[in-house]
Amino acid sequence: MEEEKEIVSVIDGLIQTLKDGQQGFKQATEGVKAPQLKSLFNECSRQRSQFATELQNQARSLGRSQPEESGSAAGTWHRTWINLKSAITSGDDHAILAECERGEDSAVEQYEKAMNANLPAPLHEIVSRQYAEIKNAHDRIKNLRDTAKMS
Repeated sequence: MEEEKEIVSVIDGLIQTLKDGQQGFKQATEGVKAPQLKSLFNECSRQRSQFATELQNQARSLGRSQPEESGSAAGTWHRTWINLKSAITSGDDHAILAECERGEDSAVEQYEKAMNANLPAPLHEIVSRQYAEIKNAHDRIKNLRDTAKMS
């Protein structure tokens, strides 16, 4: 029973992180000028939504009738996306990329914690696959940020 609570807690935390990211990337899309950044951020937002849905389905299969459906009201991600709003207001693509990277740092950290949790094998496989894709997006955003800094 205690182990099941821990699993649900891990899943809920990831869903919150994904929902925060989905909204943050949606906001970032509206703030950047470069078409390739708009495309990347749209893709990341859609991906976070798909990942959250996948984890919500897993939570339901574990007997959770109402898995987490929203982002966090507090915490690192919330503060990061507040900073994103000011970057968007400035219209500076580099600043927006930097804030998105900061948000992705938090997502990577959440996934690394989840990878170390005692998850059932099928759920661990899903989390592992999502982690690899989120890490890839993080690295892509970081590289774009570094490139934008040099321009």
